[in-house]
Amino acid sequence: MANTPVVHLEHVSKSFGQLTVLKDVSFSVEPGEFVSIIGPSGAGKSTLFNIIAGLDTPTSGRATVGGTTAYMPQKDLLFPWRTILDNTALGLEVQGTPKKEARARARELFPQFGLDGFEDALPFELSGGMRQRAALLRTVVQGKSTLLLDEPFGALDSLTRTDLQNWLKAMWADHDWTALLITHDVREAVTLSDRVVVLGPRPAVVREIVDVDKQASTELELHLLELLHER
Repeated sequence: MANTPVVHLEHVSKSFGQLTVLKDVSFSVEPGEFVSIIGPSGAGKSTLFNIIAGLDTPTSGRATVGGTTAYMPQKDLLFPWRTILDNTALGLEVQGTPKKEARARARELFPQFGLDGFEDALPFELSGGMRQRAALLRTVVQGKSTLLLDEPFGALDSLTRTDLQNWLKAMWADHDWTALLITHDVREAVTLSDRVVVLGPRPAVVREIVDVDKQASTELELHLLELLHER
């Protein structure tokens, strides 16, 4: 018996007044799958995420999401006056978990996320890569079944970005997460994903859904770049 998709978009369109951002977008994400969404700037990728996260509704079509989602935005959004431990526990506290319990649950994950020993540090004392790991820990500790990652490494230098991509890939394999990633980086999409959804320019349609073949990554990257630059 086939798995029931965790995320299923069926002919989703979204307009803001006279501006159509998404047009007839359809795709699914299976349990435990890592799917990336790429497309030109302004194509509506973040709008699509907002619909999946339940923060917005489609103008037409249907978005079905099984289980619960945790959303990690582009910026780490760590509060500068809170310690790293308090920052990572914040999502649980907002959901109503008592502060002591939230801190204990977050603290358990610090070694896995390479943050052990930095519980009492403030955000300005951490590197950009460590801040992003703290932001992901804050997302993961909430215990949601699906992670929505909106360009989480976009502001990092290339070396740090590559390190975190490899780290995230290993973490995903260990934890059996279902993940949906927005990225402008074709290589990042190929490195991390099982499949890549390629959106065209606004109003965004699904131009192609590509299965990732790790043995032919260079050819695949070139193919995705060609799709992105087609008009």
